[in-house]
Amino acid sequence: MTGRSPTDRGKAGSKYHVLCDANGLPLHIMLSAANTHDSMLFEPLLDTNPTVRGHHGRAGRPRCRPDKLHADKGYDYRRCRRYLTRRGIKVRIARRGIEGKSRLGRVRWVVERTISWLLRFKRLGLRYDRTERTTPALLTLACTVINVRRLIKIELCDQV
Repeated sequence: MTGRSPTDRGKAGSKYHVLCDANGLPLHIMLSAANTHDSMLFEPLLDTNPTVRGHHGRAGRPRCRPDKLHADKGYDYRRCRRYLTRRGIKVRIARRGIEGKSRLGRVRWVVERTISWLLRFKRLGLRYDRTERTTPALLTLACTVINVRRLIKIELCDQV
């Protein structure tokens, strides 16, 4: 799962593609080679999204999609927009050459913060393991640890 990085002198590297909620909790993460374009894993990443519960736990058929999706300019392609429209998800993707970074930046920092939480785990940040078997397991473990830490923090705040 490594490829020549276009930004790092052609060194072998990999990318993390993160699907997170509005609070920055990682729902799913995928690994790809560094030379894979972000938009190529857009649909497979969103297909991993688990069923979303109805509004405030009310009875009824559970929703299978989020209300809206925010993404940066790397996903501004007709294919990505059509996929979201087909699934009934509101599209909020910055347009290449039209919109500046400032408008999407209000929401984009949540994803960047989630990626920084993942990179705090040293084995993921420096990527010692080059095998395809260990890194996805470490990514899943890191996402689990992040979610548990956040849950503990919320429970402690509720007790005080």
